[in-house]
Amino acid sequence: MLVQFKVRNWRSIRDEQSLIMLQAKSDELTETNTFMTAGPSSTNLLRSVVIFGANAAGKTNVIRSIAAMKALVLESDDRTDGVFSEPFMLDSDTSESPSEFEVVFIISDVKYVYGFTSDSTRFHDEWLIAYPNGRAQKWFLREWNKTTEEYEWDFGSALIGHKKVWQDATRDDSLFLSTAVKLNSKQLKPIHDWFKSTLRVASINGFTESYSAKLCTNEKTKKEVLRFLKSADIDIDDIKVETEKFSVEHLPEAMPAEVKNQIVESVKDREIYNISTLHKTADGTVVEFDFDDESNGTQKLFSFSGPWLDVLEKGHVLFIDELNDSLHPTIVKFLVQLFHSSITNPNNAQLIFTTHETSILDQGIFRRDQIWFCEKDREQSTHLYPLTDFSPRKGRENIKEGYLTGRYGALPFVKNYVFE
Repeated sequence: MLVQFKVRNWRSIRDEQSLIMLQAKSDELTETNTFMTAGPSSTNLLRSVVIFGANAAGKTNVIRSIAAMKALVLESDDRTDGVFSEPFMLDSDTSESPSEFEVVFIISDVKYVYGFTSDSTRFHDEWLIAYPNGRAQKWFLREWNKTTEEYEWDFGSALIGHKKVWQDATRDDSLFLSTAVKLNSKQLKPIHDWFKSTLRVASINGFTESYSAKLCTNEKTKKEVLRFLKSADIDIDDIKVETEKFSVEHLPEAMPAEVKNQIVESVKDREIYNISTLHKTADGTVVEFDFDDESNGTQKLFSFSGPWLDVLEKGHVLFIDELNDSLHPTIVKFLVQLFHSSITNPNNAQLIFTTHETSILDQGIFRRDQIWFCEKDREQSTHLYPLTDFSPRKGRENIKEGYLTGRYGALPFVKNYVFE
């Protein structure tokens, strides 16, 4: 469960920006759009957050920043070419400074705060604080000392295991968390697994059809996919999936043989799914279509179905950019409201997404604390802020109208274009 995410000095984000999943004091839609965590760190969290903003305002960079943090956690120990770094380049002070990422999350009723700073050369700082009894326990702190050009380490007594061995094995360009887990720290593994399995990030292209197709090779899970599609008014009566191993025949003939061999070697065990959709005519005749013959919206919703059902079933945290792309506004509402129900979301999965679809800017769909905006200032730096900063009236203010008339900012400023 995600409580908060912070990022600073990354791409268009110069100053620290925070995305907060904590429920505000208001009581609207609490039974559907919020949930309470258990344990000593018990708190009320939001099931979803939507981010609006103009093109090039930095919405995508908010999504990319959490993806970057995840990638650094999962890949830093295996990389040998330094740390990939993308600081804010339009300021001389930040272009040479470290980026900062921090996430607050809950695993098995225990709250954790984990973060780090990094540039292209090394990780400068890294910290992990746990709250097993509702009170802070420092598990580890790592700080780069510019004077001595060495790390200063501070381990709390609550962290057990071969700390000195893990410390010595941690390179400048790798994270202690990743290194310790690789060297069999069972205590830190759940934190690493949260990034690996619980945190899901999708791009503007959404998902490929492979996972949904794989579900359709099993009759039980295929029924769930079909039920999902029919709920979204996609009139497909059945889905047929045939699998085959990836081979050189799947690559273009004009591709050089050496490149073909490299690709085949890298994905030699991957399966290719050939998908067909079955439709019934008015007289009951079954007609088979190739998946590519379906509309873009149908293809996208099918691709969404498997991952969406998986996230809801397992209680994952999903970040997705431009949810509205190729989807009707009613379908966007359908996808969001699956998260706003204890029946379809029994394990309190969370959804954070960007969109331009203003039809869902409705107090009947979202609480006021679930709506966020993103815009750039005059120095081209991205700012992320919630609707609650404007104290809109509960149940009375037309949020869509207020946004489109500029009350909350985060709108494109379009000038007249004149041919010369």
